[in-house]
Amino acid sequence: MPTFYHLINHIKKRNDSHQSLYLFSMMLFFFVIFDGIISYTAPILIVEAGISGTMMGLIMASSSVAGAIFDLLLCRYLKNTNFRRLLILMFASSLFYPLIIFQSKAIFGFIIAMILWGFYYDIFNLVQFNFVARVSKKINHASDFGVINVFKSLGYAVAPVLAGLLIGVSVVGNKPFILGFVFFAVAIIFFIALSKIVKNEKTTIPFEPSTLLGNKSFHHEIGLWWRLGRVIFPVLFLTFLLNITDAFFWTVGPILSEEFGMLGGLFLFTYQLPPLLVGWFVGRATNRFGKKRTALVSFLIGSLIFCSFFLIKENWLIMTLNFVASFFIAFAWPSINGAYVDYITEKPILEKELETVQDYFTNLGYVIGPIVAGFLSDQVGHINTFSLLGIIGVVASICLLIFTPKKINITKIE
Repeated sequence: MPTFYHLINHIKKRNDSHQSLYLFSMMLFFFVIFDGIISYTAPILIVEAGISGTMMGLIMASSSVAGAIFDLLLCRYLKNTNFRRLLILMFASSLFYPLIIFQSKAIFGFIIAMILWGFYYDIFNLVQFNFVARVSKKINHASDFGVINVFKSLGYAVAPVLAGLLIGVSVVGNKPFILGFVFFAVAIIFFIALSKIVKNEKTTIPFEPSTLLGNKSFHHEIGLWWRLGRVIFPVLFLTFLLNITDAFFWTVGPILSEEFGMLGGLFLFTYQLPPLLVGWFVGRATNRFGKKRTALVSFLIGSLIFCSFFLIKENWLIMTLNFVASFFIAFAWPSINGAYVDYITEKPILEKELETVQDYFTNLGYVIGPIVAGFLSDQVGHINTFSLLGIIGVVASICLLIFTPKKINITKIE
């Protein structure tokens, strides 16, 4: 298989000190299967409780409202952004999320579960940037994010298929949760192995931003976010759009998938599959065209394809076009994430600010995305919801292509 060939080829090009990249990726692979299974069941559980699609979107958006608040708190109080400590915090907090959501029957219980989800998913995002910034060389930032996205996407592709088969056409039950905890345990094993490896590796940039900047007030922190946000706003806005897209799939996708029957998980599978192919050669594209342009053009093409959904009635054609659109959008994720890590290595003193401000826009996308997706699904139907998503993406990406500067310089930000 091409993916297996590229994996072996990629490993051969690395020396032994980079085996941590693959241990880290394997750990994320099993963790995202756990997270994906639970995430797939969440909107179904909420709808089963008699809650409307619009209210379901609002409930799911609460996770990212909480996440946006956590971004400020983490940036203010987190003294050490070492990814090993962040991973311990992520695993500890994520353990309780499925336990709470499985027992919830009313809106309040679901919101508590979503707040917990927002917290550990914040950590999940931060840890990836911290790991790549500390372990990878600048020339490998996009390609290493490509490798990480391959394993993440494989996990998120497998998860809805497994969950869809376990749920079928009946109620959710406890089988998805039991299986999720099995994958959670395997992720812990890989985390232990990773921790032993990274102790003996040198990081590419030895830095501790918190000690360099000292204690900052909330007022100072907000001011720094504002100055940083103004400089890298086009990149942040694309992050916002990408996460709106992702939120649409994980909000409406599971419900739409159940309408397709026992194999309904294939809708999300065809969305998550393309990064498995793209991740191995995204570095070549970004080295030739640049990270920002690669991300913007690929997002534009994918959005154009989504626009055609309202014309399609056959399920197999929807799956095919979904795969093609997702194939192009898959270029955008590692490309834009690689750009963030470039900024981190250019000015390490702003590491936490860069990580948390991009995560803030991630959360903002996951606030707006579920609300809009839930509302549109009630008003225009599930498939047409993705057509409207495509129209929004086309307009926004064209504007970004016109107004985004070729070079963004953050070194002068104080």
